[in-house]
Amino acid sequence: MSLRAYWFTHLEEPRQISASSPAPLDAPGRLLALDLGAKRIGIAVSDELRLTTRPLPMISRQSWKELLQQVAGLVQSFEAKGLVIGLPLRLEGGEGAAAESVRAVAEKFRLSLTVPIYLQDERLTTFAAHSDLKAAGRNESETKREVDSEAAAIILRDFIDRMQS
Repeated sequence: MSLRAYWFTHLEEPRQISASSPAPLDAPGRLLALDLGAKRIGIAVSDELRLTTRPLPMISRQSWKELLQQVAGLVQSFEAKGLVIGLPLRLEGGEGAAAESVRAVAEKFRLSLTVPIYLQDERLTTFAAHSDLKAAGRNESETKREVDSEAAAIILRDFIDRMQS
């Protein structure tokens, strides 16, 4: 069993930070996912039946106002029913400064958007994204440009799998 497979089978349930909102799996519709990095933000979307996920072009980290506008625009254009944000836990499952920062951003999204916001463990997703892109024959510059959104697609796939199991 790979290290990523081990961690995936030992995860906690995804965490919804908006307890009053309906769960996004109550009705069909797309979900949007973010992999929040220090410099780049990976973005992915599911199909309406949540059978597949696909990466979208990443965006550069920017001011909160600009980020909110872009994410709100994506939620609207894809008619997303929920937003899944990768939570960077330590390998042993604890939370550090990065997780605290993501929680703060997720809370801002919760207060600003009308869709439920979920946090999904993102341990080893960037590693898996690098492996997937290398296996697909991507060169170094393509990998750098695509890895964050590929990681967001993995985060979203993991979230959907956990919610459907």
